[in-house]
Amino acid sequence: MDSDCRVKMAAAEPSELQEPHQTAARTRAACHSGWKCGAALLAVGLCVAGVLCFTLHIKEAQEQSHTSEMNGLTRNLRQISSSVRAAIHLEGVYNQSLSSSVQWETNVDQYHSVGGLRLEDNEVVVPANGLYFVYSQASFQLSCQAQDHKRAEMVHLTYMVDRWSDSYSDSPEDYETILHSGHTACQQAPPGGAGTRAGGKWFSAVYVGAVFQLNAGDRLKTVVSKKFLPSVVSRNGKTFFGVFAL
Repeated sequence: MDSDCRVKMAAAEPSELQEPHQTAARTRAACHSGWKCGAALLAVGLCVAGVLCFTLHIKEAQEQSHTSEMNGLTRNLRQISSSVRAAIHLEGVYNQSLSSSVQWETNVDQYHSVGGLRLEDNEVVVPANGLYFVYSQASFQLSCQAQDHKRAEMVHLTYMVDRWSDSYSDSPEDYETILHSGHTACQQAPPGGAGTRAGGKWFSAVYVGAVFQLNAGDRLKTVVSKKFLPSVVSRNGKTFFGVFAL
């Protein structure tokens, strides 16, 4: 019996001795597998971080490029704006509240104003010293019908551009005429004869224009006789007022 027990115990000893080795092997395998998983996760994390960093870098570069382009565009627009010479163009309409001029408007298709020239109190204000070309035209549609079969009387139209400047006056009412033109309408035309128009209306335009040395703060206005103001034609660019720097 003792010999049998010894044999069984001897036989059992190698199996018992193998269990720690197997456990260690399984542990090493599990650790090796876990290291692989950790390494894989780390690699994925590094890849994701790299992609994010690259994306952020690209976005930052794009934003910097866009900002640079906008700054460049702004500089170009400022350069273009600074290189544009001062100019203004206005179109006139009859306003019964004005007694000596048409009303100049800025809300028309052909209106433009650059370089500091502006409309203020129905007058053009000069922004800086320099040479300027000043021009204006007033168009009229006058009645030329004669009474009692007589010849129509001649109508003498006058049109002026006046200037105020502190270089010669301290009074705000002291203007001098710099452009003055006259035109005779109706010209002794008999009713229905040569020179008349449909309905006895005679169309006439008066234009003035010249170059002047103007100073900053000078003011320019147009002058029309009060009795002819209701006859001013204000459509299709027939009555206008403009100034531009040379």
